[in-house]
Amino acid sequence: MNAVARAKAILLDPAAAWLGIEKDVGDQAFLLSRYVAVLALIPALSDFVGATLIGVIAPSGAIIRANLIDGSLGAVFNYAASCGIVLLLGLIVNLMAPLFGGRRDFEDAFKLAVFSFTPLWLAGLFLLLPGLRFLLLTGAYGIYLFWLGAPRLTKVPEPQALNFTVLIVICACGLLYAAALTQRLLFGL
Repeated sequence: MNAVARAKAILLDPAAAWLGIEKDVGDQAFLLSRYVAVLALIPALSDFVGATLIGVIAPSGAIIRANLIDGSLGAVFNYAASCGIVLLLGLIVNLMAPLFGGRRDFEDAFKLAVFSFTPLWLAGLFLLLPGLRFLLLTGAYGIYLFWLGAPRLTKVPEPQALNFTVLIVICACGLLYAAALTQRLLFGL
């Protein structure tokens, strides 16, 4: 599986991409090492460069930059948290799917979580310039991707797909917020 081709497919033609993803058979370690590990680098490295090398302009006009040690540790934390969040989200999807009439299958639940996170990881490029952080909202396209893929991968009935998606989005937002808060408290980034 080529990470770039798969990311392009899920973004540009999600319905067809979910068909292909549904048919893919493989283990989660391969997906974690070949797709998640590559895409999760984007926000981690972009945030590192934006926070330590470029910096932000304070109201006083001074440029504030994080020191290299905090920036490096923050990037490593961001990377590990990103991988951990998608794994936890896969577990949550797997546990919650039966409550909405779906089936429990960790492989498909993990694929759904991973490929739904693609827009958010790619939107991580906007962390390079602190003034563009608001463009991380383009990562919300992943909500639509999840909603589209949930009936196909977890077999949640179409009428329940929206409710299932809302629950998972709330869980994902909570995990992302907890990771961001922890990073901020530990490294000041």
